[in-house]
Amino acid sequence: MPDAKRSALSKSQKRVRLAPSERQTLILDHVAEIVARDGVSALSMDRIGREAGISKSLVYNYFPNITDLLRLLLQREWRRLRRQQVEAAQKANTFEDLVRSVTHVYLKYIDERGMLIERLQAEPSVSAIHDPTEFGRDTAVSYLAEIVTEHFNLPPDIARAATDISFGLPAAAGAYLLQRKLSREALEDLTVTMILGTLTEIKREHTNRHQPIRRQQPASI
Repeated sequence: MPDAKRSALSKSQKRVRLAPSERQTLILDHVAEIVARDGVSALSMDRIGREAGISKSLVYNYFPNITDLLRLLLQREWRRLRRQQVEAAQKANTFEDLVRSVTHVYLKYIDERGMLIERLQAEPSVSAIHDPTEFGRDTAVSYLAEIVTEHFNLPPDIARAATDISFGLPAAAGAYLLQRKLSREALEDLTVTMILGTLTEIKREHTNRHQPIRRQQPASI
């Protein structure tokens, strides 16, 4: 048997041995690489099949269209990242440890995966999904906002707003990281300083604005 046919047969046999869940994971992994490298616009079922080493029809067997595929990929990546961040946060002993550990996980993810999540979220049809699980954004914000409320003695609504807005800082740092203008360690330090500084200032401002006025008693005549 010629080497080329033997190689093709070997690849076909390897594909058959994969369980459906493994095949789906393989497809998602290749799509993640394409999106991180070239963007969502570069996707097609033909290209996905070529890069995954399978036929286009087999890709359709697992995903009826690219939108469904991308939604599942975004959900998988969010859950993976949130799970790592929650695990890191639970090991923190101080508030600074918590902020640093969550930021560290995010920047490490960006360093390894690029702006994959951001590119997926930029697609309205993809980002419209809602993940009610423990690893959704709302759950993550609520978890951290409770800690901010107690640690900084802030009203829950202020703490939640500050926490929600602070989520954007690591994302901005991640975009800067990909430009390689600063090291990951330097950006981690900068992001942590900005988050802690902002929350500390909010606490100071809120305390000062709501502190009762102290008036001296008028001198008696």
